Amino acid sequence: MSAADIPSDGPIDQAPAHSKALLAQVAALPALPGVYRYFDAQDQVLYVGKAINLKRRVSSYFQKNHGGTRIGHMVSKIVRMETTVVRSEAEALLLENNLIKVLNPKYNILFRDDKSYPYLKMTGVDATGAAAPGEAPQPQQFSRVAYYRGAVEKKHHYFGPYPSAWAVKEAILLMQKVFRLRTCEDAVFANRTRPCLLYQIKRCSAPCVGHIDAQTYAQDMADAQKFLRGDTQEVLKALEARMMAHAEKLEFEQAAELRNQIAALSNVLHQQSVDNVDDRDVDILAVKVQGGRACVVLAMVRGGRHLGDRPYFPVHVDSGASLEDELGEAPGAVDVETQVLQAFLAQHYLESALPNVLVMSHPVSPALVDALQSQSASRLTVVHQPREQRRVWLEMAQTNVALQLARLLAEEGSQQARTRALAQALDLAQTDLDSLRIECFDISHTAGEATQASCVVFEGHKMQSAQYRRYNIEGITGGDDYAAMRQVLERRYGKLAQALREADAAGTPAAVRLPDLVLIDGGRGQVGIAREVFSALGLDLSVLVGVEKGEGRKVGLEELVFADGREKVYLGADSAALMLVAQIRDEAHRFAITGMRAARAKVRVGGSKLEDIAGVGPKRRARLLQRFGGVRGVALASVEDIASVEGIGRELAEEIHRALH
Repeated sequence: MSAADIPSDGPIDQAPAHSKALLAQVAALPALPGVYRYFDAQDQVLYVGKAINLKRRVSSYFQKNHGGTRIGHMVSKIVRMETTVVRSEAEALLLENNLIKVLNPKYNILFRDDKSYPYLKMTGVDATGAAAPGEAPQPQQFSRVAYYRGAVEKKHHYFGPYPSAWAVKEAILLMQKVFRLRTCEDAVFANRTRPCLLYQIKRCSAPCVGHIDAQTYAQDMADAQKFLRGDTQEVLKALEARMMAHAEKLEFEQAAELRNQIAALSNVLHQQSVDNVDDRDVDILAVKVQGGRACVVLAMVRGGRHLGDRPYFPVHVDSGASLEDELGEAPGAVDVETQVLQAFLAQHYLESALPNVLVMSHPVSPALVDALQSQSASRLTVVHQPREQRRVWLEMAQTNVALQLARLLAEEGSQQARTRALAQALDLAQTDLDSLRIECFDISHTAGEATQASCVVFEGHKMQSAQYRRYNIEGITGGDDYAAMRQVLERRYGKLAQALREADAAGTPAAVRLPDLVLIDGGRGQVGIAREVFSALGLDLSVLVGVEKGEGRKVGLEELVFADGREKVYLGADSAALMLVAQIRDEAHRFAITGMRAARAKVRVGGSKLEDIAGVGPKRRARLLQRFGGVRGVALASVEDIASVEGIGRELAEEIHRALH
């Protein structure tokens, strides 16, 4: 039964699980385009959907019993609904995907990526900052090339986005080799008295000490910008014209410099050939679904050069395929690959700049193309069956998406096999290995200084970095690892033990649970301390296991020490279970030692001084430390230099200067 067959004003025949208020709300919906959201009893969003006709679309969910299908599972959990009416299908699509990114619904396909794309940044030139005759060059006169990630500013020039930090750094190296542009910070530029090493190896023209005038440097910068835009032949012709002009004036040294520049540029063009001068900015997208997992590869062409690709792995693909298609509301059957690709396009380009051309492995709906076009400042071309060079790019992307998905499936299969092997080796419950939870602890310090404990979490066959925790250990004798282990375990499990006791006394299920396995990086001594803590808290000792280093502390010879009295176990160097234990143990050690080093550096260089200044939060502090190389560099900087840092005004700069002096 399709949505077209459902009477818009007909009664809603639904099981009593849904309240009369909800069913009345559904019946009262208008026949207008809009977006709807379903919520469960815990007020968690279940699904976000769009509709050309809200009344017809939403009613179709409640018209019949969907059984054990995905729709049936979702509909059975709905307790309330919210809707928003919009003017068109395109507006509904944009709002839908904005809400998906914000709400992370359980039954939608989700693309999660916290990192923004990097750009190549060329700073703007301030003509008012020109040096007076006889004065040293000012950094404001000479544009700087830098790696950048974040919000763009109109006063600077940005090129990209690039698929990776490596691609940006390669482009910066290219700018240094061919156009010899500066990359140093303004504070470094202003304090140079002689050229740096980059000048010696012909990677910079040394504007900091006056080896090139502002006008000539500006010409090199303009050529670099043209090159990044893909105007390579124009740049070559301009350089040749300048070389011939110098030769005619018998200025052979300047002509030789330009000759070398032309040779370097020609060599680069030979190594990184411009594939198609007609296509300057193109995104190529390929999608593949296999084994319940999906992958989208986004390849980027900027300035006619292929810059590489980046894979994305969405979640909720099994349960998140378009529910509207299952309801039969789409005019034709849409395969899962197309659904995944459409979800990526809608969610990704809400916040990312659109290129002029999109080349895709699967066709997408015209409504989606119209919505993307409304987001683009220029005309957008969408190609599904490309030819010539575009076809080559798409075939490359399709090869890469197959390789990326095969790698993911192999890694997940291997990790699941390791989890199963560990559960078998330690006699853990194997009914639901996906929920098997392991927590691992490690202590780190340097000669008793800046002691920290780390706790890392393994669940769902992978490390859960969002659940990692660090604990600053205080009030103990420096270097006492046993006391540090006692403190961290008491802090970690004290409240959990209390919650378990209260739930047991009340005869109700506990809202929290003890991990299935608690790993301690250490032997009998550390395990003995852990046993004392767990005994005092009334927790199960069988979950406590120590990872004791083997003879000579060699990797692969570790033995497992049990807190409940069982004999030590050696799993074998080639054991999948031991590989998983070592992976978790090493991650706990890495997490602990990086935190300890940061805390130690903060103590030694006075990093807390910046934290104590009102108005200097984490972002501003990071910018200051990056600009001046540390707190000491900030202390040596002038008020003017501090005020030049992004996000720091004159008043705050004066306050920072006073606080550090």
